[in-house]
Amino acid sequence: MAVEERVTVKTVIEAKGLVKKYGDLEAVRGIDLEVHSGEIFGFLGPNGAGKSTTISMLCTLLTPTGGAASVATFDVVRDPAAVRQRIGLVFQDPSLDDQLTGRENLEFHAFIYSVPAAERRRRIEEMLDLLQLSDRASSQVRTYSGGMKRRLEIARGMLHQPQILFLDEPTLGLDPQTRRSIWTHLKELRSKKGVTIFMTTHYMDEAEYCDRIAIIDRGLIVALGTPDELKAMVGGDVVTITSSQPDVAAREIKDLLGVTPARDNGELRMEVPDGKAFVPRLVRELTASVDTVTLRRPSLDDVFLKLTGRAIREEEAGSRDQMRAMASRWMGRRR
Repeated sequence: MAVEERVTVKTVIEAKGLVKKYGDLEAVRGIDLEVHSGEIFGFLGPNGAGKSTTISMLCTLLTPTGGAASVATFDVVRDPAAVRQRIGLVFQDPSLDDQLTGRENLEFHAFIYSVPAAERRRRIEEMLDLLQLSDRASSQVRTYSGGMKRRLEIARGMLHQPQILFLDEPTLGLDPQTRRSIWTHLKELRSKKGVTIFMTTHYMDEAEYCDRIAIIDRGLIVALGTPDELKAMVGGDVVTITSSQPDVAAREIKDLLGVTPARDNGELRMEVPDGKAFVPRLVRELTASVDTVTLRRPSLDDVFLKLTGRAIREEEAGSRDQMRAMASRWMGRRR
């Protein structure tokens, strides 16, 4: 009789009942979370959901009000220095020195992180090669494109060989081709270095790269699973219509077809078991004008909208300011 082989999954990030309060405001309301070694883990949520606050606690930049969290087996409150030595951070806003060359930026980071002098050159050249920056390493960063700067920041975040790389909106503002290129490099980093990647993003196509995704809303995780598991929560097909008479169309869809449509950026959106059968009935029975009809399988956008009641969107000024403050605190502690 064959003996069943058991695979042990190593947990590198763990949070239990994690809470953060600011006076009467409870920004994070009891998060339970486990991230496994070597996985790409996505953290999604609307503005003010608690993403940045949670990451700040995991990275030791904020002290939890309640609960507990450990990163790379070290408690974030009791042993923050050990945590910081084992994580890399790539912030949403650029934090490179534009007047230095790419190599000089990496040399400074290696010095700050006390990378042994005998190791610095080898690690720097390795990261430059892996992120395809060797040919521009001697150029000032101010001459780099947005994609090159982001790749240099990733190289910098990996220079001290962290177990976990935290990425906040890693491809924000980059064109689709550059975003794909960045993800090619990130997946190669995971493959060659075994690094665990914990990321936030509002690009739903980018979230498809994640092994698992946690959706956070109002300080709580409302869903967690693989992209396919999350999309299965929607079920069936998604039908979207535009109409010059949206109120009339919504009322007729509910009364005649038994489906209550959701409003989404001027469109009417419906989840139905069989879209191919539903669309002909929709067109045949509605008297309200219908300008366009779209039928598709569920996406992560649909999951997000179903769970939070609103579409995900780019971080607004308040969130950007919070991440800038995070970056300042982090660099201040490194110096």
